[in-house]
Amino acid sequence: MKRISFFCLLVFLFSTVGFSQRGMPPMRQKKLDPIVQKMLDEETNNSQLKQIAHELLDKIGPRLVGSPKMQQANDWAVAKYKSWGIDARNENWGEWRGWERGISHIDMVAPWVKSLAGTQLAWSPSTKGKTITADVIILPDLADSLAYTAWMPSVKGKFVMINMAQPTGHPDSDWKEYGTEKSIKKMNDERDSLTKAWAGRISKTGYNTRTLPAALEKAGAAGILTNYWSKEYGADKIFGANTKTIPTVDISLEDYGLVYRLVDNGTPVKLNIRTDSRETGVQTTYNTIAEIKGTEKPDEYVLLSAHFDSWDGGTGATDNGTGTLVMMEAMRLLKKFYPNPKRTIIVGHWGSEEQGLNGSKSFAEDHPEIMKGLQASFNQDNGTGRVENISGQGFLHAYEYLQRWLEAVPLDVKKDIKTTFPGFPSSGGTDNASFVAAGAPAFGLSSLSWGYFSNTWHTNLDTYDKVVFDDVQQNVILTAVLAYMASEDPSFFNREKSVLPVSPFTGQPGKWPQMSSPTRKGGLDK
Repeated sequence: MKRISFFCLLVFLFSTVGFSQRGMPPMRQKKLDPIVQKMLDEETNNSQLKQIAHELLDKIGPRLVGSPKMQQANDWAVAKYKSWGIDARNENWGEWRGWERGISHIDMVAPWVKSLAGTQLAWSPSTKGKTITADVIILPDLADSLAYTAWMPSVKGKFVMINMAQPTGHPDSDWKEYGTEKSIKKMNDERDSLTKAWAGRISKTGYNTRTLPAALEKAGAAGILTNYWSKEYGADKIFGANTKTIPTVDISLEDYGLVYRLVDNGTPVKLNIRTDSRETGVQTTYNTIAEIKGTEKPDEYVLLSAHFDSWDGGTGATDNGTGTLVMMEAMRLLKKFYPNPKRTIIVGHWGSEEQGLNGSKSFAEDHPEIMKGLQASFNQDNGTGRVENISGQGFLHAYEYLQRWLEAVPLDVKKDIKTTFPGFPSSGGTDNASFVAAGAPAFGLSSLSWGYFSNTWHTNLDTYDKVVFDDVQQNVILTAVLAYMASEDPSFFNREKSVLPVSPFTGQPGKWPQMSSPTRKGGLDK
């Protein structure tokens, strides 16, 4: 989950108020601290990343909140930490609707026979062991909500397509490389026009994209057909269904377009659909917590952070398997070469980040003592690339601490990292925002893209093969060293906050993000 707040638009402005550093100043590598050298050698010569990745991503797979796979992952992580001599536990924070994916069959049987590429969305109802055969219709373009109300009975017993057909199956990179200026403009204009028109079509129904499926379900539709193309070959966003009794399936760009064109041009289309999912009732949800107890200041904390859950179109490899791998491997290094830290080092693997940072919000809410004693938190959650940016998150003195800690990081790891001070506090997007809102210094380790948002973020292509292990390995070293230095620092982090700039939208001074309560009963009818 990566939601961008309007505050992000102010980052450039704010950087002129504070201090922005474009990369490290020219430097020579000093002799590494002996513990840092040992961690570097271990990760270079004996990294466990690929084994951990295989166990998590291939053997366990996707980790949808409330699913058996999520519970399996929680238990696996606890066992893995204990095998390294690290205390670990699963900590309950709430309950969620339990659901387990099964096999999807989507076949066109008229006007000709073709198996269609696609899958049911998360929490989609099953077809109860049966195959549904029905005609396909497209959501029409009608005058207003009254016209749609009159039209609704016609959906009974039919599959309804509720997304537009894309005008091109080529990603924008193809158009940029091969298209002419005229053809690119024509395509962009057509896509913009179609997108605007379709948004208008949805609006005129009197519903939105979330509520429309339920209305069609109530009217007797046999199922909902969607396509949320990621604008890359073969990549679709796979989120959650908004129906309770009928299946919702995402069909690939190519096959969705085929069916749409046939229906739109007057050719009757009939589909067979079977979805074999299983409801598992109310499930307890957990954060997995592991810690190495501090010896001198046990009530002060360094927190390593990554969300454990994922959407389940792929295996959650880069969102956020890679963040999970970084934190687990960093903890292994710390336990092996820094087993008696000055401050307590905790790692949190959060549940239900994808539904609103619920696991990390719960941890912040349930552990005010840790928020009070937090020296620093380091969170990673944006793909498989090496870290390229660290912001001071609006803390006035962040420069003093982060730059001091970064000095100990091997030059090859830190040389391309850009830092921005004091930066701007995260107000959403990923889990460090939960701790920033609590007033605690929590820093996001922002990574290079590797096509993250178009290729793997919440898509069916978020799989093991997209992991760039050389980059992840660098992030392990960076994280382990930062944790080590933050633990050893003789001073406690100064939490004085910067004065935030005036919002150009409201004309009012910027406000520090405030803590909000998590959803602790998710997907459950009240």
